[in-house]
Amino acid sequence: MADIVAISDSALSARISAKGAELVRLQDRDGLDLLWDGDPAFWTGRSPLLFPIVGEAKGNRIRVAGASYEIGRHGFARTSTFVLVSQRPASCVWRLDASEATRRQYPFEFRLDVTYAIEGGALRMTAEVTNGGQGAMPASFGFHPALRWPLPYGKPRAAHEIVFEHDQPAPIRRPIDGLLSSARYPTPVRGRRLALHDSLFEDGAIVFDTLASRSLVYGDALRVSFPRMPHLGIWTKPGAGFVCIEPWQGYASPEGFDGELAEKPGMVSIAPGATGTFGMSIGPVDSP
Repeated sequence: MADIVAISDSALSARISAKGAELVRLQDRDGLDLLWDGDPAFWTGRSPLLFPIVGEAKGNRIRVAGASYEIGRHGFARTSTFVLVSQRPASCVWRLDASEATRRQYPFEFRLDVTYAIEGGALRMTAEVTNGGQGAMPASFGFHPALRWPLPYGKPRAAHEIVFEHDQPAPIRRPIDGLLSSARYPTPVRGRRLALHDSLFEDGAIVFDTLASRSLVYGDALRVSFPRMPHLGIWTKPGAGFVCIEPWQGYASPEGFDGELAEKPGMVSIAPGATGTFGMSIGPVDSP
């Protein structure tokens, strides 16, 4: 089985690892790197997939039908080995099925298929979560790509900003010991524009749980689109050469929440035999 799969077309090239079905390299048509390189001095991740939860649960435990299950931050997909289902020059599909190891953390019969496809000038990432069990299955899913900051186009780091599709007037949330703050904070977005600077992230990620936009432009160069993802996190470690732009369905457990997983805010319920679909894309600003 391939450990790393490369896909490309005339616009972009990408490399995806069997571990976590994680995007580990993304380059433009000139071979310039757009994705963080995983420097362990700051953060070894590049673009982990978050499933079956986004963020942390209280005490790193979830409750299902009254029973308690231990599960780490962002779930287990990012550390699991996926099977390569298919590969073409500009696309590949990876699969993770429920196993004894996953059932000890999340007692559901799932199949997770992740497709990477370069088309229309953009890299499109699609995750399909299928419920193979007899009852409803609560799930969350998140993307976590770390894009270079600064991007390799000559603009200084301090000049980078994120421009949202729409105004973002709603307050933001912050992590408190890994959980979602009960407090809400004034948005740092001015109209549609978020100026990026390290002090934004001294208290951790910025969490948009009430999100008006489903696309944005980063650094005047990249368009990030997430049409069906209702939440967004933005994060870096101050001083690091990346910023994570993270479309989510779901987020960390709110402070004080200790209920059933199905009642956790941000979860979706997938019916028996049904499939939940989550997706995002990254490409030049002129890509659709």
